[in-house]
Amino acid sequence: MPVAADDERRDEGRPRRSARPGTGGALLWTALSVPLPGAAHLRMGRRVAGGLILGIYLLGLGALVLWAYRLGAHGSDAMTRLAGMVVQDVWLLGAMGVVFAFAVVWMSVIVHAWVITRPEGGGRGLRLAGVVTVLVLCLAVAAPSGWALHAGYTAYETLGSVFDAPEREDLPPHDAADPWYGAERVNVLLIGADSGDNRYGVRTDTMMVASLDTHTGDTVLIGLPRNLENVRFPEDTELAERYPEPYGFDLLLNDIYQTVAEEPEELALSPNAPDPSADTLKKVVGHNLDMDVEYYAMVDMMGFRDLIDAVGGVEVHITEPIPYGVHGGVLEPGVQRLNGHDALWYGRSRIGTDDYGRMGRQGCLIKYVAEQVEPTTVLTSYRRLAGATKRTLSTDIPQSKVPAFIELADQVTDEGSMSALQLSPPQVNTGNPDWEEIQELIVQAIEEAPGEGEEVPDDPSPSEGSSEEAAEDDEALTEEESQDWTEEERTEWQEYTGLDEPEPADPGRQVGAEASDLNTLCP
Repeated sequence: MPVAADDERRDEGRPRRSARPGTGGALLWTALSVPLPGAAHLRMGRRVAGGLILGIYLLGLGALVLWAYRLGAHGSDAMTRLAGMVVQDVWLLGAMGVVFAFAVVWMSVIVHAWVITRPEGGGRGLRLAGVVTVLVLCLAVAAPSGWALHAGYTAYETLGSVFDAPEREDLPPHDAADPWYGAERVNVLLIGADSGDNRYGVRTDTMMVASLDTHTGDTVLIGLPRNLENVRFPEDTELAERYPEPYGFDLLLNDIYQTVAEEPEELALSPNAPDPSADTLKKVVGHNLDMDVEYYAMVDMMGFRDLIDAVGGVEVHITEPIPYGVHGGVLEPGVQRLNGHDALWYGRSRIGTDDYGRMGRQGCLIKYVAEQVEPTTVLTSYRRLAGATKRTLSTDIPQSKVPAFIELADQVTDEGSMSALQLSPPQVNTGNPDWEEIQELIVQAIEEAPGEGEEVPDDPSPSEGSSEEAAEDDEALTEEESQDWTEEERTEWQEYTGLDEPEPADPGRQVGAEASDLNTLCP
């Protein structure tokens, strides 16, 4: 009896264990550990462990809800802010660490819940049922956690391989509160490179400078024809010595990249840059336009097709049939959702038009993509987009600037306006360009409020047959009134072409020295 009394006194300070439930109850309590971890421990009288597990879980859940609420308070900017966080290593690695830790602890709680609730002395059937149940429950936690970890790793690897350029040495350290260092505008050279198997080297057939207002998002796209001649180079460079002014460089603007690529150590302005040829092209363009072009982004034209497919295509408005390809394909008029293949030809086709008409459509394509590709699309298409991006995109934008560019891009589509200035005939003589006049055109285009001038029609969508009717009306007007034009009445297009039509039929073809609202060129 004294021994029994001593045992009772020792048990007074210990928590009392509850009796184990039956097989069904044990399976249910174990399953409850998925939506409510710690519940099985509380059921079995393990109050400290159960309370701690449940408390941590509820605290984490509450923190997640509070973070989502604060993110949602930004309204339409919520997804933009989320995308800005996703492209930062500190957030990515932190989130991946938290997900991994929670998944491991959660699965450990599930396993332990079965251990403490299973009936003692069960047979093989009970053990098998327990193992299967625990595996299924752990899989329910591991699958979404693994998906999140894979998404995080994919984003981390893509960002590291694409945005691996160092910070510019001529600028102060990056400041997230003022990423543009107080500058009114940031200028980026957009390059479309063609390196097909049927041609030598790389040709940069598409070149335009996107000049973005860092406060309003207003954007001017300055289109550079690939056939601009007499390109000038910065003084005291090997390029300037080898190709002295005024007519030293006897090739076209789109030949500069390959010219430097053949002798990067001798001709590149910064031979140690990740891509010396693209870096040199960026600086040469800035020198000729008298602009500080801070960054470049180059996309292989065939890779552009994969990028469009990755985001589910792009919707464009086509006013006239656009023939393309070698097999007689045609992009029909109307509102069309183009896949990557057709979007590529929308921006490349020159059948029935010229380089300058193609430039207009390329500006339209940038406008359509900017308007339609939302941060949510990027987040949900991350796998295909990441693969296509790593294969096709190269840039000298450092990773620290990516969140700022995401916010600026969102501002462009939500609040800013987009206009285009094509440095093409008749406003520019591509064979003998007057660079000082070109610089004045650019200054004027940037200073003027984008979007002013032509008004967008109330209903830009053509009704069935309207294109043919309009063409017939224009033809009839030409036949009846072509002789009545006087020199004072003739349009700039007529003066340039010598044709009777007052304006070009090619949609997107800009004529005039003033920047055109892209909503007018591409409704």
